Amino acid sequence: MGLTGIQIYKLLPQTNCKECGEPTCLAFAMKLAAGKADISLCPYVSEDAKAKLSEATAPPIREFTIGTGTNAVKVGGETVMFRHEKTFFNPTPVAVMIKDTESDDVVASKLERIKSICFERVGKKLCVDMVALKNESGDKAKFMTLLEKASAIDKPMIIMTDNLETLKESAEKYKDKRPILYAATSANADEVAKIASATGLPVVAKGNGLDEVSSVTAKLASAGIKDIAIDSSAKNIKDAVKDNVFARRASIKQKIKEVGYPTFVVVNEITQDPMLEAVIAAGLISQYAGIVVISDPDPAKILPITVSRMNVFTDPQRPMVVEQGIYPINNPDENSPVIITVNFALTYFIVSAEIEASRVPCWLMIMDTEGLSVLTAWSAGKFVADAMAAYVKKTDITQKVKHRKIIIPGYVAQLSGEFQEELGEGWEVQIGPREAADLPKFLKMWKL
Repeated sequence: MGLTGIQIYKLLPQTNCKECGEPTCLAFAMKLAAGKADISLCPYVSEDAKAKLSEATAPPIREFTIGTGTNAVKVGGETVMFRHEKTFFNPTPVAVMIKDTESDDVVASKLERIKSICFERVGKKLCVDMVALKNESGDKAKFMTLLEKASAIDKPMIIMTDNLETLKESAEKYKDKRPILYAATSANADEVAKIASATGLPVVAKGNGLDEVSSVTAKLASAGIKDIAIDSSAKNIKDAVKDNVFARRASIKQKIKEVGYPTFVVVNEITQDPMLEAVIAAGLISQYAGIVVISDPDPAKILPITVSRMNVFTDPQRPMVVEQGIYPINNPDENSPVIITVNFALTYFIVSAEIEASRVPCWLMIMDTEGLSVLTAWSAGKFVADAMAAYVKKTDITQKVKHRKIIIPGYVAQLSGEFQEELGEGWEVQIGPREAADLPKFLKMWKL
């Protein structure tokens, strides 16, 4: 960022009004300098100062939105090279390509799977984020028919055509859905800039390598186009990684604005192997790809790509957690066992998976331990008898089951007596297995 906290402070009104949420203008300036606040929060800053500060505090990689509504995606906006410095913000959207040369049945099948495929992990939905629509036939009418079909699933669209007339008509017809236009090149940048300017849509700048891409982004920027993604046309893994890393480093470390945009990688042009495609897509997400395009919405590809992405885009300073609450598994009833454990995401997923595998209906009580594992939470005083009993009592578990038996992890067996005492008369604390893998056998032997 171009300005220090003190330099930013000098541009603020210095009223200490607290309306921005900070106690003083200096504290607000320091947050602005660190990229943890937005200048729009200050109601009294002058327009001139706001313009200067907006430019100075903008992330080195341009952030913008593709699509509208709940399915819209944000790209760019990153400020660091490594996630241990500061969390990455906008998860790389995964797009599936559909070509207008594919049969109606294939198109319909792809669109249905793009719309329906979605996995849940740690309370987050992992789905196909975008649909990339390619005018491979060169037939405008055929392509417009494909766009019409794709618009019905309400996913952000990438409009891919080399024909400027088709691009213009597509952009004008679907501008309210805010697609991204693909692509501006050194040969057509001026014409594409006019289309993007008239419709207010983002654009992909494409070139043979980053040097050529830089010349295209410079043309687009001079025409007033700000929302840009960059495609260096990499045809192998080595070049794709190199270009992504170079663009990230050049924009963040050297402040080179011509490459300060999210990168765009068409992975299915790098390999035709469907499984290798998934590996490359996941690998490129970890190496700064801003948008990745793959060939088909196979669940066996979407799940590992999106799970890998989620691991990259979580805050490394905060453990992954699930929400505190009572989770019904396998359709439990009033006679089903009750298990209590911590809200560390890995614990939840392992335990819930083993319960599901057992096919025994259960109530899984997840207690907020700030994302710590069972033993760590116990040693930190967060998964201890009095806290566990207080949590159980404030839930409605007694409304869900007629018995008063509760199972604790075997690793904290020493808590059983005190926990039972804290729960009060009528409760029975049972000691479960130490390892989640032993849960199915334990549950099948469980009796009221």
